[in-house]
Amino acid sequence: MQHRLSVAVQTPAHSAIAGPLTYSHSAALPPGSLVRVPLGTRETLGVVWDGTPPESDFEVRPLSAALDGLPPLNAAWRGLVQFAALYYQRAVGEVALAALPPQLRELGAAQLTRRLKRPAKGADAQAEAAIVSAALSAEQTSAIATFESQNGPFLLFGSTGSGKTEVYLQLVQRLLARDPTAQALVMVPEINLTPQLEARFRERFEPRFGAAAVVSMHSGMTAPQRLKSWLAAHGGTARIVLGTRMAVFASMPRLKLIVVDEEHDPSYKQQEGARYSARDLAVYRSQLETRLSTDTEPCRVLLGSATPSLESWHHSRPAAEGGRYVRLAMPSRIGAGALPKVRLVDMGLQQKKTVFSPQLLAAIQQRITRGEQSMVFLNRRGYAPVLACGSCEWKSECPHCSAYRVFHKIDRSLRCHHCGYAEPVPRACPSCGNPDIAPVGRGTERLEEHLAELLATVRRPDGGPVVVARIDADSTKAKGALEAQLAEVHTGAVDVLVGTQMIAKGHDFRRITLVAAIQPDGALFSSDFRAPERLFALLMQAGGRAGRDAAHSAASEMWVQTAHPQHPLFAALRQHDYPAFAASQLDERRIAGMPPFSFQALVRAEARTQEAAQAFLTLASAAACDVPDVDRVTLYPAVPMGVQRVANIERAQMLVESPSRQALQRFLLAWQAVLRATRSQPEAKGLIRWAIDVDPLGI
Repeated sequence: MQHRLSVAVQTPAHSAIAGPLTYSHSAALPPGSLVRVPLGTRETLGVVWDGTPPESDFEVRPLSAALDGLPPLNAAWRGLVQFAALYYQRAVGEVALAALPPQLRELGAAQLTRRLKRPAKGADAQAEAAIVSAALSAEQTSAIATFESQNGPFLLFGSTGSGKTEVYLQLVQRLLARDPTAQALVMVPEINLTPQLEARFRERFEPRFGAAAVVSMHSGMTAPQRLKSWLAAHGGTARIVLGTRMAVFASMPRLKLIVVDEEHDPSYKQQEGARYSARDLAVYRSQLETRLSTDTEPCRVLLGSATPSLESWHHSRPAAEGGRYVRLAMPSRIGAGALPKVRLVDMGLQQKKTVFSPQLLAAIQQRITRGEQSMVFLNRRGYAPVLACGSCEWKSECPHCSAYRVFHKIDRSLRCHHCGYAEPVPRACPSCGNPDIAPVGRGTERLEEHLAELLATVRRPDGGPVVVARIDADSTKAKGALEAQLAEVHTGAVDVLVGTQMIAKGHDFRRITLVAAIQPDGALFSSDFRAPERLFALLMQAGGRAGRDAAHSAASEMWVQTAHPQHPLFAALRQHDYPAFAASQLDERRIAGMPPFSFQALVRAEARTQEAAQAFLTLASAAACDVPDVDRVTLYPAVPMGVQRVANIERAQMLVESPSRQALQRFLLAWQAVLRATRSQPEAKGLIRWAIDVDPLGI
């Protein structure tokens, strides 16, 4: 007897195949079973989905194989994928298969069986070893007590250096003490923050639960490593999973705790494929796991940040005002350390083309002579953002993108950071032959060089020369480079650290007593309404790297060089007053009807020409007059994206806005058919693809 099964396979949302496909098999496999199925001329991985496929007269192809060695993906995991697909307007198979490790799609049943037979190393070798934990402050104790007495969701609002990581460790420790089979998921926004967090968790839990109890999940791992971690989590061997946004979809059948560290970070929003927010899905997953669990222990979620997103801050207002989150406050640093004093330098009073004001340079020199460290933050990598000719106004534009190629002096290349196109620096201007082409602006590479020149005569306490180091995406390409460079900073071998946002958040630098922000003004008057929020968070996070050692906190400083020292953002920064800044921003958004007081989606189109991309969006907008809830949404005109051409593909977008989340979702769901139909119109010829981005972070 042949059984008909619904199977989710990877098909894009913009295709006509958006739901599960029907296959036959000799056995009635339970939902969540992993199978291999034929799709066109190839064979691919699929997941048996819920529901019985409808009867039809069409011939149904049989499954190629069932991966019997793996337990089915449970109902909570499938529910999470289903919700993500519906909310973010994607195909369920696209979300489901993207959440699985790539190597799982390639392994046959026999290969998988061999993998599963490999025993976990050291899983119970030291099962009776005691867990050694740190002493807690009164604020940490209070936060933990409130967390364990309520169901949440929770927002941990703790200043930089207040000991949020220790709270995470304690919560995991107490959970595993109550239930050694329980699992915890701890998420960080970026890969570079994973190693130090993994080291702390291994130090705490490996002596008790073994090396297999803690695993990582992020895109920087090799395919075999990702598969190994996923199998450990899926099988319950791994008690603690540490990962980036992709880890929110980790299969963890005994999940009881989710921690989202630095929850405000934009990196939690996926920008390709299914554009989901891992932070928001973490909140939904905790509720889903609790609802579907047969245990009395709920699955709790904790969002942690010194600068919460305005959405989370708004949700954590008192329940009497409509708040849905429980706010846990830890305003003090561990050891009674003080937050750094913020000094503003008015660059309008400095000489033209000044990079480091004399006051800031003197302060850095003082730190060096005292044996302390400084950090200089500039969120722009490379040597210079553009190379230009003074004679004919030629600039290093990318031939494939509407952007400039960045000058990288270290390898004498011009490199586009959008499409990756690179070529050597020309000996003369390609337009007029002028040999005097020069860099314009500064990146971290040029800043490092300039600072080394300015500090060439300064000496360390031991009489040695000053060591200036740089950490950014260019200096950490090699495997292990980031860990090695961070180790040098921690040991005190580096006097001045120059870097991008990679070093501005999450790191525990004990010797840094001065942080300087160079050229932060670009976001003050941006067309993106979220730009001030991101800038304030970035500056507060960067400043939080200073004075983390209580013994030096009183002398710690943050210097901000700005042409607008009177701006309200810097006034709040000087006081380290995030609540005041958040209140001001929320008032502005309430008046303007911006999120979180409204809900948005972007429809993006990519085409051979800008005209075709905009024509597709305009036609789809005009055809939306009969779509349900169209009267409750606003469709704005189609416009080019900020960087409108990338890799010779033109890009346009249209903003859709509504005061009701439900109305926006209903409209988008019904509008999908209109978008697919519009694609076939003659005016849209040349369209390559389109996608919907729900709750976009950049407009």
